[in-house]
Amino acid sequence: MSQRLGLHPTEVSAFEPPATVDHEKLLHAVRLILEAIGEDPDREGLVDTPKRVARMYEEIFSGLRGDPRDELSARFHVEHDELVLVKDITFYSACEHHLLPFYGKAHVAYLPSHGVVTGLSKLARLVDQVAKRPQIQERMTNTIANILHETLEPQGVLVVIEAEHLCMTMRGIKKPGSLTITMASRGVYDQDSTKQDQVLRMLNLHP
Repeated sequence: MSQRLGLHPTEVSAFEPPATVDHEKLLHAVRLILEAIGEDPDREGLVDTPKRVARMYEEIFSGLRGDPRDELSARFHVEHDELVLVKDITFYSACEHHLLPFYGKAHVAYLPSHGVVTGLSKLARLVDQVAKRPQIQERMTNTIANILHETLEPQGVLVVIEAEHLCMTMRGIKKPGSLTITMASRGVYDQDSTKQDQVLRMLNLHP
């Protein structure tokens, strides 16, 4: 198991205007790749592959065409400021170094301030939107934490991601089953180890 815990914020959650998908470029690019590896893109099994790949890329990289902060637009007020934790949020993303998938579970916790909360499903949608772009796990973890911290202005945020990377399991070092863990903390969870430990125990991640 590879662990990279305690990452400190090093970037701001800034997003470019929505990107557009150029299907013609994708079709051409996939044909070139098939030709480059010695395949015939016009044979029966591959003739529609460029179209399939273009549709797939539009889906799995749809996070490039939206601002994930919009997922937290729905906010509510409650009469307490107790811990909110949504664990085991399944996600699929793509490593920007090899364009191979990495996938796993995200755990998102925050301590509200002044009773301001968001819908539980919105946390899952936030993870999904951030994941669907060429990505590295460290940035994904920090981006989710930054957005929650900046948008809800809670007392604290803690995000933990556990993932398996196909760039490590099906190529290169070829170590299937290896798990990478990243964590990003903000506010009280960055300042108070007792509060951070409480959440990690709930996730069975405390040493």
